[in-house]
Amino acid sequence: MESIQGLVEHIVYHNDTNGYTVFSLMCQGEEIVCVGNVTSLDEGEYLKAEGEYTEHQVYGRQFKVTSMSVEVPEDEYSIERYLGSGAIRGVGPSLAARIVKKFKKDSFRIIEEEPERLAEIKGISERKAREIYQQFHEKQDMRQAMMFLAKYGITTTLSLRIYKQYGEEMYRIIQENPYRLADDMNGIGFKLADEIAKKAGIGSHSDFRIRSGIIYMLQQGTLSGHIYIPAALLVEKTAQMLGVEEEAVDHLLQSLQMDRKIVVKKIDDVSVVYGASLYRLELETAGLLKNLGVDYSVDEKEVGKVLDRIEKREGIDLDDHQREAVYSAAGNGVLVITGGPGTGKTTTINAIIKYLEYEGLEMRLAAPTGRAAKRMSEATGREAQTIHRMLELSGGPDDDRLRTQFERNQDNPLETDVVIIDEMSMVDIYLMNALLKAIAVGTRLILVGDVNQLPSVGPGNVLKDIIDSECFQVVRLTKIFRQALESDIIKNAHLINEGRQIELGNKSQDFFCLKRYDVQQILGVMVLLIRDKLPKFVNAKPYDIQVLTPMRKGELGVERLNTVLQHYLNPPSPDKKEREFHQGVIREGDKVMQIRNNYQIEWEVLGHYNLPLDKGVGVFNGDMGVVREINHFAEQLVVEFDEGRRVTYGFAQLDELELAYAITIHKSQGSEYPAVIMPLLSGPRMLFNRNILYTAVTRAKQCVAIVGDEHTVRHMIENEKQQKRYTSLNLRLREMNTLS
Repeated sequence: MESIQGLVEHIVYHNDTNGYTVFSLMCQGEEIVCVGNVTSLDEGEYLKAEGEYTEHQVYGRQFKVTSMSVEVPEDEYSIERYLGSGAIRGVGPSLAARIVKKFKKDSFRIIEEEPERLAEIKGISERKAREIYQQFHEKQDMRQAMMFLAKYGITTTLSLRIYKQYGEEMYRIIQENPYRLADDMNGIGFKLADEIAKKAGIGSHSDFRIRSGIIYMLQQGTLSGHIYIPAALLVEKTAQMLGVEEEAVDHLLQSLQMDRKIVVKKIDDVSVVYGASLYRLELETAGLLKNLGVDYSVDEKEVGKVLDRIEKREGIDLDDHQREAVYSAAGNGVLVITGGPGTGKTTTINAIIKYLEYEGLEMRLAAPTGRAAKRMSEATGREAQTIHRMLELSGGPDDDRLRTQFERNQDNPLETDVVIIDEMSMVDIYLMNALLKAIAVGTRLILVGDVNQLPSVGPGNVLKDIIDSECFQVVRLTKIFRQALESDIIKNAHLINEGRQIELGNKSQDFFCLKRYDVQQILGVMVLLIRDKLPKFVNAKPYDIQVLTPMRKGELGVERLNTVLQHYLNPPSPDKKEREFHQGVIREGDKVMQIRNNYQIEWEVLGHYNLPLDKGVGVFNGDMGVVREINHFAEQLVVEFDEGRRVTYGFAQLDELELAYAITIHKSQGSEYPAVIMPLLSGPRMLFNRNILYTAVTRAKQCVAIVGDEHTVRHMIENEKQQKRYTSLNLRLREMNTLS
C-alpha cells in the first residue's frame, strides 16, 4: 500500500451512482491520474490518498485509490486554489486571491472562527461573509458525514441521500436504529441496514431488527408474485432468516399492525399478512375495476346484422364463442377473452374492432411489452403501444413501482371509448392499478390473454383472479381452427395443456425432439442449430433464435448457457470492446436483457446523421437488445433495444443487464420468436412442470427444438405442480359485488 498527497487539479469524470471518479492530483510537481470510489471531492482540495499504482490497458499508469482523507492545505497557493475552485458558490479565483492576500495561511481559520472579518475585503459584504461561512461549514459537515457513513460500507450516492434526508440526525439513527433507513428510503433494503446495524453493535434480537425483518420477508414475497403470506409461514421464515425464536416474531406482528405497516386478514379461516401498501393497492384495483363493470343496453339482433356484414366483407366465419365475444364487447363495460394458441383470439379482436368502429367508438390498443405490442399492431393493422407508453410514463424512483409516475391517471384519463389489452397474463397488480386509474368510468375495457400461461413476473395473478371472481363477462375460446391444426406447435401446446403426451419423433415440420443425454452433446447440438441450421430453416438471424430453459443455475441453466453461447456466437475479437461485469464479460455485439424496471433511464431513436426521431423514459424487465458500443473512457455502454431505442448505461448500472442468448421461460412471456430451443435434461420438479413447458412451446412461431431427454419432457407433461401464488384480487372483487 502506497501513500501520496497533493492538490486536486482536475476532476476528469465522476459517476453519481457509485462515486467512481477519475481525477488528476498534483503531487510534488508531478501530475498523477487517480481512480477510485471517493466520497466527495472538489477541485482545489488537498488530499492524502492510499492505494497502489496500476497499468491500464488504454490509459496507462494510474493510482488506484482505496482510501483517502481531505487535509487542510498549509501553503497559500493550495488555499487560494481551493477557495477559487467553485467549491464555495460566489467565490471565484479573483476573490479567493484577495482573501488569501489579506489573511495568508490564516484564511481557513478566519472563515471558520471570525467570518465577520471577511467583510474587511473589498467586494465582500457582511451578508456575503455569512454565506461563505455557511457554505464552508456545510461542505465540512457533509464531508464528515460521508466519511462517517463510508465506515459502514455505504456508497457515495446513498450517503448523500441519507445526509439530505436526515441531516445531523443521521448519526443518532445509524447508531440507534439503522433499520429506519430501510423503512424510510427507497434503495436501502433490510440486508444493507442489517450490515450497518451489526457494525453499529446492535443486537440480533433487537425489536427494530425483527420488525424490519418481517417487512423484508413480505417484500421478498412480492418477488415470488405474492400479494400476502400466510401468517404462520411468515413467522417461520422470518425467524429462520433472523436466527430468532418464532415467538419473538409473532409478538411483533401486532405492533406492526398497530403502526399500520401491515394488514392481517382471514382467508378460509387462515390468518394472512399483507404489506399495508400492497393491500390498499389490491383493494383500490378491485374498486376501480368494479366501477368499469357497467352494462350497456344493446339490440342483439342489430348487433347480429352488423356482424354478418363484417363477416361477409372480411371473408371470415366466426364460431359461436367468437360471436359471443362481439356481443359481450357491445354490452359490457369489462370483458375478458381467454384462449390458447390457434383459437382465433386475433380474429375475434379484429371482429370486435370492426364492430366498435361501426358504432363510431374510438379505441386504444396496448400490450405489456414492446414485442407484444408490435405483434398486436401487425395482427390488427392498427397502432398498438406498450401500456407504459399509452399511460405516458414520465419517470419515477427506480424500482419503486408504487410511486411510478404516469401522465395519464385519474386526473388526466385516456381520451377514448374503448381500451383493448393483449397478453394480460403478463400484467401485474402495479401495472393493472395504473391502467385502471387512467380509464374513466364509461370506457369499455377488453382484456385478452391465455390464462394457462405463466403469471406475471411482478406480484399478483390479475387475469386469473378476474376470471375466478366470476364478477365479469368471460368468453373462453376453445375451438382450434383448421389452419392452426396444421401446426404441430399449436397441436402439441394444447395436448400439453390438457396433460396428454405428445409425439416426440422427428417427422414433424415444426416440432422436433433431438434426443441427447449428455450435457456436452446438448451444448454442441444447440450451437449447431443456432449458428448453422435454424437460421436458414426459419429465415431468421441467429440473434432471433431464442434458447429457453426452466432454470437459472445448473449445467443447462441460464448462467452457464450464456457463457457457453457467448463464446461461440460472439467470441472475443480485437475490433470488439468488452468490459467485465457481474456475469463475467460483456462485449460489443452481445445479446442482452434488462432484468429490472428502470422508470427513469432515458432512451432515444436516432435517424439519419444521428438526429433523434423519438425520445422517452423507461426500460423494463424483459426488454431485449444488442450492445452497440462500449466506451471505456466515459465508462458507458450503449444498448439498442427493440424499435431502435438506444439507451446509455454507466458502468455502475451494468447490474441491470444480463446476457440473453439463453433466458428463463418465465422471462419469455409476451414474446414470440421464429424458433425456440429448449435444453431439457433434469432439474427441480417445481420448475419442470406442465405450465412451464406449455409457456415455452407457445413462444415459438415457426419451430420448436427440444434437445435432451424425452423422458424429462414426458415427466413435465405429467407434473401439474407449480408454485402457488398468494393473491386475493378475486376475493376483493367478490366482496364488493356482494356489498353492491
